[in-house]
Amino acid sequence: MKVVIIKYNAGNVQSVMYALERIGASYELSDSPEVIRSAERIIFPGVGEASTAMRSLRENGLDKIIPTLKQPFLGTCVGMQLLCKSSEENNTECLNVFDVPILKFPRIKGFKVPQTGWNEITPPSAPDGGATNSWINPLCKGLQESEYVYYNHGYYAPICEFTVAKTDYILEYSAILQRENFFAAQFHSEISGDVGEKIFKNFLEI
Repeated sequence: MKVVIIKYNAGNVQSVMYALERIGASYELSDSPEVIRSAERIIFPGVGEASTAMRSLRENGLDKIIPTLKQPFLGTCVGMQLLCKSSEENNTECLNVFDVPILKFPRIKGFKVPQTGWNEITPPSAPDGGATNSWINPLCKGLQESEYVYYNHGYYAPICEFTVAKTDYILEYSAILQRENFFAAQFHSEISGDVGEKIFKNFLEI
């Protein structure tokens, strides 16, 4: 299987490489439109500041290519936020794969921003407001009803129609989004231990 990690001006790529190597997956790091289009799976990592990352994507024309891709695609952390409509971080227009804005956490006494550390992910609420208590998304196959993953972020995607997992920190927000072939996780899957490893394996099996 040809797995491509998108190369652009955002950190964390090395950690994703190590995570894929731990599960025995081969990969290619590339910013070539041709290589990216020919991939069977695409991973879009990132840490850093939204407007700088978007500028890097535009320089290579990747901002036009990414929303048109049809193969399974996984964004993580800033990679997830860039897949959304916009970010309050420096008023950045993003890729609009998910028609949802990225918002800044409000300042609430007793909560540190950015959120840094381990926190729980759970399935989204049912339409009647109750918990589903089960994972129905293929990215979450085999997970327990609640699991812990590693976060480091000061901005969040609100709960929306694309939410397939949620986390509560100051408020409930989207931990994982999905729209068609696009999957996105706010947490750092690559350093989230066994849970992150399971998510990467699930992604490669989609």
